[in-house]
Amino acid sequence: MTRIDSKQISALIMANQQTMQPTTTEAASHSPQRHAEAQQQAIAPIAETITIEDFGKIDLRIARILDAQHVPGADKLLQLTLDIGSGQRTVFAGIKSAYDPETLKGRLTVMVANLAPRKMKFGLSEGMVLAASGESGGPFLLAPDSGAQPGMRVK
Repeated sequence: MTRIDSKQISALIMANQQTMQPTTTEAASHSPQRHAEAQQQAIAPIAETITIEDFGKIDLRIARILDAQHVPGADKLLQLTLDIGSGQRTVFAGIKSAYDPETLKGRLTVMVANLAPRKMKFGLSEGMVLAASGESGGPFLLAPDSGAQPGMRVK
């Protein structure tokens, strides 16, 4: 066996750290790979505790994105038309920075179906899609596993 010098180990570690840094074009990319390559981030503290009854009031449903459009005059919003099995809903979602509308069409996601409609400058939003975000990235739209169908309740 040959003894390894600690300077060699330090040099290998430094070289590895440099190759792990994203390039400017990778950091600005809005492709699906950015989700898998997101670096570990600071985790927000857990919100106030709720009861199972409180949680039971939230009606989460699987929705298929039928259409996605840019909202004229909005910096962060996309207008989504969602199929929730029993009908369609229009939702304004603040995901414009991360998604091209064309890539969202046909995709399944999770929405809050019983959120009170909200009158916005651009129209009426009839729910909310769920997305994750944090200090180092996002939003990341939530997607159900294969086999889920529009209208199914998330339990």
